Amino acid sequence: MKSFDKSLEIETEEEGNAQKQENNSEASHNVTPLLLDSWKPYKGTRANVKERLLKLRDCLESVCGIQWYGFATLGILTAVLSFLMDFSVAKLLQAHLWLYGKLEGHILLQFLCWTLYPACICAFASSFSHNICPFSTGSGVPEVRTMLSGIEVPHYLSLTNMFTKFLGLTCTLAAGSTVFLGKVGPFVHLSTMLGAYLDRLCRLIQGKKKDAGTEMMVVAAAVGVASCFGAPVSGVLFSVEVMSSHFALRHYCPCFFSAACGGLTFHLLSAWSRDGETLQALFKTNFPTATPFFPLEILLFALLGLLCGAGSRFYLFCHRWILKFTKTNRVFLTMLTTEKGLYSGLVVFFLALLTFPHSAGQYLASKWTTKQLLTSLLDSRQWSSQSHNASVRLELDSLEWSSSGAPIFLSLAFFLLMKMWMLVLACTLPLPAGYFMPVFVYGFCLVGAAAFSGAVTHTLSPALLAVELTGQVTHAVPALLSTLLANALARSRNGLSFYDGLSISKKLPHLPSLKKACPQLPSTPLGQVMGVKSVQLQKAAGPAEVQSAVSNSSEAQIPVVDSHESQVFLGCVLRSELLLFLHRCQTQRIEGRLDEVCSIRPNSVVVSPHNTVQEAYNMLSVAPAQTIFVADRGKLVGQITWSEMKQILVGLAKDI
Repeated sequence: MKSFDKSLEIETEEEGNAQKQENNSEASHNVTPLLLDSWKPYKGTRANVKERLLKLRDCLESVCGIQWYGFATLGILTAVLSFLMDFSVAKLLQAHLWLYGKLEGHILLQFLCWTLYPACICAFASSFSHNICPFSTGSGVPEVRTMLSGIEVPHYLSLTNMFTKFLGLTCTLAAGSTVFLGKVGPFVHLSTMLGAYLDRLCRLIQGKKKDAGTEMMVVAAAVGVASCFGAPVSGVLFSVEVMSSHFALRHYCPCFFSAACGGLTFHLLSAWSRDGETLQALFKTNFPTATPFFPLEILLFALLGLLCGAGSRFYLFCHRWILKFTKTNRVFLTMLTTEKGLYSGLVVFFLALLTFPHSAGQYLASKWTTKQLLTSLLDSRQWSSQSHNASVRLELDSLEWSSSGAPIFLSLAFFLLMKMWMLVLACTLPLPAGYFMPVFVYGFCLVGAAAFSGAVTHTLSPALLAVELTGQVTHAVPALLSTLLANALARSRNGLSFYDGLSISKKLPHLPSLKKACPQLPSTPLGQVMGVKSVQLQKAAGPAEVQSAVSNSSEAQIPVVDSHESQVFLGCVLRSELLLFLHRCQTQRIEGRLDEVCSIRPNSVVVSPHNTVQEAYNMLSVAPAQTIFVADRGKLVGQITWSEMKQILVGLAKDI
């Protein structure tokens, strides 16, 4: 009987299991195969591919770290993008000049071709950038500096931004010397976006899940300049001077390695496109090497540096003025807010009207591109109309500068006068554009280009850039001397650089120089700008007073005084210790005193209200808990945290 019951139970369990299997099979038929975790196609193939990829990773890591392959890839890809952009822009400019030449004899048609082409293409670039990704307009250097300082700027590293910036910048450069803008700043931004994605890829390969660091972005800033001109050394120096508020030595070798890869790739692609036999400087010059300059000419180079410094101050003043004007004038403000494409089209049409070759453009060499202008201005020939050499006179007659029949130096003077305010006006265009190359060209010659661009950006790297671009080492000392003097004049009286002005104008959370942004910082007493007194505790405080202090303050340190009447400052106590004190009082049901349970730290950072804001900022930057206490003759006056210091700096910041 027992065996029969047992067999019956077994049969019942088997029927139940069978029913469950049928139910599971029916449910599996109702579920999409893609949702089943157990089913994956080509398991064997994927396993083999994964195994080989892991072996490849191990093989590569045996040579050097994966990050170094990322640095090399970053330099190569950025150089390829730079070459493709230059190639595309050159073809577009050739097409424009070809169409203009085909209309010879029809002045009206030539006028329409000359003016409408750049106006339409810039209007398209502005509208496209604004509608697809509004963050793609402008240089991008101030935003990259903000990100390198550790502040997150959302949407500035997206793929959409990279695509929009590349296409918009191509259209801007295709407008030619009419708009007179460059690509250095936007390419630094493009290189940074590319570096951010390569950094994610390297971390994915290495199996790291922590947040990305700034090393690849610092390297990308140097690669952006190196890939534009094939100048790796000045690219790294530019990254140190402009992009980083501080530069870590561990970034030094990666920057040079990646910049060298980018510069070499750019030179190889340039040599291949020109069918050249060897690599050479981008703007090769042939200055005499036996006697490059006479000793007394050093004085002329010094005078040129001072003139460039004075000119840079005037240019920066005009630039800051027009930025302020476009933000306060109703007409400009409305157009730049709602009708960006229309504004760009009208401004570029006006600039093209002035550069029309049958009008004032014949004195501006308007048919030449920015690259051709720089090549002619760096020419080592003597520009003298009194030359008796027939070959030299023939070459001078073929120059675009003398197409109007006027003396060459008159055309050059007119060029300097007109391009100054035209460039200031072009800087207001809401489209992707760079502003370094125009001021480099405006400097006019090798030494002048280095001095003027260095004074505008408050850097010395243009002196080295001029040497790398021309391969002319003989004039390195005069270029450096002129750049130093131009910088000294441009920086006098706390003058702002071009990028500092843009950062403050855009209200970006980046203060590259507190002394420049807040000129009254070293002379303002701290007590003059301090707010209300912070939460404090007396040494005999009980649980009730401690609970009130913890509830009303979120700071990590709370000051302790001898008593509320005397206000004698004793030190500070950590918030964590106060919480433990409250917990102990509640659990043990005791009434304790603060000085009996918690340790008061007397070694707090203390300043006087008579100290300046600059001194308080310096001490706050090195304070362990990022908090300093203010005491006057031993009595507590208040405390300063980073958030309060930022409010003080904003209040003292100088408006543009």
